[in-house]
Amino acid sequence: MGTTLKVLTYNIHHANPPSKPEFIDLQAIAKVIMESGAELVALQEVDVNTTRSGKTSDQAEALAKLTGMEFSFSKGIDYQGGEYGTAILSKYPLLDHQRFELPNLESVNSEPRTLAVATIVIRGTKVKFGNTHLDYTNAENNLLQVKRIVEIFEDENLPVILGGDFNAVPESASIQLLDQHFVRSCIENCAFTSPQSQPKRTIDYIMVSSDSNWEILEHQVIEETYASDHRPVLATYRFGK
Repeated sequence: MGTTLKVLTYNIHHANPPSKPEFIDLQAIAKVIMESGAELVALQEVDVNTTRSGKTSDQAEALAKLTGMEFSFSKGIDYQGGEYGTAILSKYPLLDHQRFELPNLESVNSEPRTLAVATIVIRGTKVKFGNTHLDYTNAENNLLQVKRIVEIFEDENLPVILGGDFNAVPESASIQLLDQHFVRSCIENCAFTSPQSQPKRTIDYIMVSSDSNWEILEHQVIEETYASDHRPVLATYRFGK
């Protein structure tokens, strides 16, 4: 029968609904996560103790409490007296957490980017769960960051799940390179993910390492238009015997 697993990736726009420019609504983000049934979650654009989201508001920790999950946070940059980056939520034990800085071309004045990787035990199976948010300003720089991600995982023996906002469409060189090493949860006729209202492009993905032999049971872009400026992506897998 195997084991099923639900994985969500979601750029949460620091929990700021686009229709309410000055409002932070963590409850809305938590509601999306809970209603999806996700067991592993890759979050992007997460604030920790920033002026805009609250100097005492650790969004990663707060969302973990609201959803009943374990969490880890990976700083991208210092921002407004706090930190801004990505977070991993998990219903299963987090054994460790690594933060990898991704490269930037010298000619590109772009925000630093990272890859967060957690080792997670899912009902007896150990996996690596990666989460990233890549450069949107320059396609060559984006590809450089993807090449580094491929290098990081190239000798990994455990199954790898990779989620994030890649800021690259399926036809891009970045996604074409990832397709040589990973299998996306949707390959053809995939619903768009950005922006949240009348989306026009797919830039948010979930994928697993090509040699993992995981079966994709369902891919869904959740039609959520309030909580963030991206739509969340949910993938259901089956693995094991």
